[in-house]
Amino acid sequence: MAGTSFVDYVKIHCHSGNGGGGSAHLRREKFIQKGGPDGGDGGRGGHVILVGNEQLWTLLHLKYRKHITAQDGKNGTSAKSTGACGEDVYVEVPLGTIAKDAETGEQLFEITKHGEEKIIAKGGRGGLGNVNFKSATFQTPRYAQPGEEGEEGWKILELKILADVGLVGFPNAGKSTLLSVVSAAKPKIADYAFTTLVPNLGIVSYRDDKSFIMADIPGIIEGASEGKGLGLRFLRHIERNSILLFMVPADSKDILGEYNILLEELRKYNPELIDKSRILAISKSDMLDDELKREIKKTIKNIPFVFISSITNQGLTDLKDYIWKELNP
Repeated sequence: MAGTSFVDYVKIHCHSGNGGGGSAHLRREKFIQKGGPDGGDGGRGGHVILVGNEQLWTLLHLKYRKHITAQDGKNGTSAKSTGACGEDVYVEVPLGTIAKDAETGEQLFEITKHGEEKIIAKGGRGGLGNVNFKSATFQTPRYAQPGEEGEEGWKILELKILADVGLVGFPNAGKSTLLSVVSAAKPKIADYAFTTLVPNLGIVSYRDDKSFIMADIPGIIEGASEGKGLGLRFLRHIERNSILLFMVPADSKDILGEYNILLEELRKYNPELIDKSRILAISKSDMLDDELKREIKKTIKNIPFVFISSITNQGLTDLKDYIWKELNP
């Protein structure tokens, strides 16, 4: 996913179709001049419907499609004929898309399955034809019901990436390098902060043709939960991950301290994130000898951790085993 092609937030204006009006027609034939009411009902206005598509990873296709309008229903006609329903408009979105009302901020629903359909703007009901108002005491109603107006308003679509494992760490912790080694993903990698500007996804192969999805989230900095750096914009992607893989480089001055800062930023953003399964990966461990590893082990307690090196493949098999065990308890 290139930086220019990843879009995880769009605001669109949805207008569903108006319902068709009912008919007030009175039956008139050559030898039946007072045949009574035979006006049909109006057709339903078209819905605006979101559909989950597992092949999509971004909302880019909606970035410049601001107005989405469904068709109006047709009016009812004579001979009790119901008008045609307005054509529904289907809008494909990636899995993990959340729909919100732009005015109130209320979450309407989320799309999490391929082919799942949710109505974001409901079409207006068709009006009743005059035949519905006929009674024993009122044989010739000369009126019909108009169709209901469709729904109209601005909606917000937000994407929260669906992945099994989310990589959490400060910029330059080696997250992109790990993803590039264990999957076919090709994230941008360089030796400076904020190389990753958008989330990247990779499918990690495991034993016996098994696999899981790993997401590289742009680096978090201290204060990200308060809007500093890039972290705030992408913290919501972490909410959908089953496991959080914290990455702290072996050359850090305080490995446990960095881990606790990251954990605190997640807690400030959403306390529920602390309840997720967590693993600490100490990256760039090829620069550590056995004595240094023993010293580090003494400082880390009650946290499952693995020494890894994406350059030498050190510990990567153990890491994948641990992740798989957590995903499939």
